[in-house]
Amino acid sequence: MRILVVEDDRLLNNTLCYNLNTVGYTVDSALTKSVASSFLTKQDYDLIVLDVNLPDGNGFDFCREIKERRPDTVIIFLTANDMESDMLKGYELGAEDYVTKPFPMSVFQKKLAVVLGRLTKQYGGDTYEDGTLTINFSEMSATLSGKPLTFTPPLEYRLLKILMKNPQIVLTRQVLLEKLWDADGNFVDEHALTAAISRVRNKIETPDRQYIKTVYGMGYMWIGGVLK
Repeated sequence: MRILVVEDDRLLNNTLCYNLNTVGYTVDSALTKSVASSFLTKQDYDLIVLDVNLPDGNGFDFCREIKERRPDTVIIFLTANDMESDMLKGYELGAEDYVTKPFPMSVFQKKLAVVLGRLTKQYGGDTYEDGTLTINFSEMSATLSGKPLTFTPPLEYRLLKILMKNPQIVLTRQVLLEKLWDADGNFVDEHALTAAISRVRNKIETPDRQYIKTVYGMGYMWIGGVLK
């Protein structure tokens, strides 16, 4: 999940970026419309946190430009103006949410979690599909960009299923080991887990796309095919 924060208040911008980075999102920061536009010529973003009043442009106009270029980009407006007409305008332009300043960071995080929960490619039923990677856990079959993949059953499939069912959540090595413990009592140790993570990564990740993030000193997190 790649996010762009466009906010001219440097302290608020830094705070938002810090909080988003802490939970594992890839975040770029812009203090002006021109810098944000430069980012957008090089990279697509899943979500943009956008201030309405920028020093070199209007956030509403910028939102319209973004939506014309990539309609599926999610926008959350930040503004000091709480007038109903402005809120309605934001929603009419296709914004997902509209947050008025000042706001408690906990409230923003809750709003963001709801939005990202809808965005995050999630495991559902007994299959996973994100347009690039497809896994059918019932049939134990998988493809990457249409080409067949072979995972070692049952360990690698079980590992993938656990990670996918908990997107954007850091799973410690201990938690993974406990969840991977076979019902028949087959022991999965630290070395087996490390080797399985490495094998799975080699099969599903490419030089420009990452699925599993290592959170050093803690564990692993499924980030769902983020572009590097």
